[in-house]
Amino acid sequence: MKPISAALQTHLDGELTTLAYLVKITRTDGAVKGFTTFDQNLTVGGVTYKADGAMTPSALQSTSGLATDNMEITGILNSSDITETDIDNGLYDHARIDVYACNWADLTQGTVQLRRGWIGNIALSGGHYVAEMRGLHDLLQRPIGSYYTAECRYDLGDTNCTVNVAAVTVTGSVSAVTDNANFADYTRTESDGQFNYGKLIWTGGANSGLSMEVKNWDGAALAFTLWLAMPNAIQVGDTYTVYPGCDKRFTTCTAKFSNGLNFGGFPYIPGVGNILKYPNGR
Repeated sequence: MKPISAALQTHLDGELTTLAYLVKITRTDGAVKGFTTFDQNLTVGGVTYKADGAMTPSALQSTSGLATDNMEITGILNSSDITETDIDNGLYDHARIDVYACNWADLTQGTVQLRRGWIGNIALSGGHYVAEMRGLHDLLQRPIGSYYTAECRYDLGDTNCTVNVAAVTVTGSVSAVTDNANFADYTRTESDGQFNYGKLIWTGGANSGLSMEVKNWDGAALAFTLWLAMPNAIQVGDTYTVYPGCDKRFTTCTAKFSNGLNFGGFPYIPGVGNILKYPNGR
């Protein structure tokens, strides 16, 4: 059962209610944003829930089965609290959402929590955003346990891989820019493909603090190609750190990182083609 005060329960049992939704968003950087469906700002539990049009929740949908329940939050992007830049920079990725109901006419009655979850996909269109809320049922859709593949199932640098990423991380700065996903650093000396699948973290410039995976490192042109364009312009002189990537193949693990002992794949497992072969009668 959901905890609720006796006063709020009495109000809900009445014929006429004065209810409002409260939506609290806790971003991964610790910032807290509050919004309400009421036409005035409400302060509850030390959080000010704003009524500025930046958020409109959809109807709550709950089922008794194991299917994932759905809820969407829409709003405008001209709010000072939710901006397109913050969304592009990933500040709302996997942010926690708490949805409450309260009696706006008597806030001393407390709140009742209606939903808890995390932000999933965010779509931007025409100055508006639509954020999908994923609840606890979403955890039931995730695979659990290990699996057998030819490629390594570990991530570079995790406790199973054991590669010291800090030891192979290097620094640099931008020498020339093609666009927000392609730039060169003429001071680099690494061989072709050294940083493929690695991660580049910006330490200076408009993208400082943001990161992106490296799609390709051209050792001849001394140029990076990122998997996705950065949200802000890359400028000559912007600084970064980057570490080599791993394509999760056994040969890469042994030759590039000398870490074959901790390889998490099964390079000699028969492929589907071998499993489906007919016996040779000769």
